[in-house]
Amino acid sequence: MGQLEGKTAVVTGGTSGIGLATAQRFAAEGAHVFVTGRRKETLDAAVAKIGAKATGVQGDVSDLADLDRLYAVVAEQGRGIDVLFANAGGGGFSTLEQVTEQHFDQTFGTNVRGMLFTVQKALPHLNDGASIVLTASNAATLGNEAFGVYAASKAAVRSFARTWANELKGRAIRVNSISPGTVDTPGIDGLAPDQEQADQLKSHMAGTIPLARIARPEEIADAVLFLASDQSTFITGTEMFIDGGRNQI
Repeated sequence: MGQLEGKTAVVTGGTSGIGLATAQRFAAEGAHVFVTGRRKETLDAAVAKIGAKATGVQGDVSDLADLDRLYAVVAEQGRGIDVLFANAGGGGFSTLEQVTEQHFDQTFGTNVRGMLFTVQKALPHLNDGASIVLTASNAATLGNEAFGVYAASKAAVRSFARTWANELKGRAIRVNSISPGTVDTPGIDGLAPDQEQADQLKSHMAGTIPLARIARPEEIADAVLFLASDQSTFITGTEMFIDGGRNQI
């Protein structure tokens, strides 16, 4: 028996990196996993990797019609949602002087607006006692240069977890956030113009981490599984740092 045997999970942004690793882990633990992604080819590839316990639903969390379509597909299976991993997000570097409306709107549109409506529209489908896990970031408390918009969006996510944990306590729905540090994902590679500079960026970031390396996506998935499972039934409203000690030491 897996830790999520017979349960239904939704993972947004589940086609690569943390989302894909977590969807794979959920499925391995017995859950049927609904996975979202914006591009059909990467979504199909992710579903193939996860296996028979996965259903892919193409869409963008910043598009409310896409969210409605996602939950309509989920509702067809008739069992409700036991785990919601609201993970879709992203960002890029931009100093205060360089920030444009497009950069701000895109970052907050996905990381904040998309997060809010992902959870709001899930509410009628969530089973009492469900677990919601939100992907925040340790960047929210670090003050890294040129990362201000992204960091602010992730600070909002952390705030959401506190408020929603309080608002949903009557249904015994737990809401927690994870704050990963640097993780070896395509999103990190995308912050640099080429692979050589991406490798340099990851090497630099590893040098700031007490464990002297960046995380693997599977290590973040392990923590999400803990918060999603019955092993954490008395944990809600918390922020779990998974950053190799970067924010703690």
